[in-house]
Amino acid sequence: MRTGETTIIIYTDLLDTITADQLQGFFVGWGNPPTPETHLRLLHGSYKVWLALAEGRVVGFISAISDGVLAAFIPNLEVLSAYQGQGIGSELVKRMLASLSHLYSIDLMCDDNVVPFYERLGLRHAGGMLVRNYHNQTGTP
Repeated sequence: MRTGETTIIIYTDLLDTITADQLQGFFVGWGNPPTPETHLRLLHGSYKVWLALAEGRVVGFISAISDGVLAAFIPNLEVLSAYQGQGIGSELVKRMLASLSHLYSIDLMCDDNVVPFYERLGLRHAGGMLVRNYHNQTGTP
């Protein structure tokens, strides 16, 4: 995408036509990033997903896992760098929060530098605990 171009973004929560080839370029900066095939498995294994599509490819995604009764966790939100700054991430979060609004709690963990982004979208800052097994970051068994 060239600077100044307007690209039509289509949002969908359907995965039936999405292929691994459409999932190139995600997980930038990860030491052991998942392959596009593993990324597709991640999406199919999620409770809910929203995708941003442009020019025949996925340019952004958000996923949630849930018990479907009380709680959900949003582990992933990513927009390809060429598409950042266009409100795609905000729109994906808004759509996901609306999809999960029937649940009691919706949690996510994020780095301190993106807390203001999520606060603008109605989430509240809270503490948390975590374990990261970076050797398992690829998502392969």
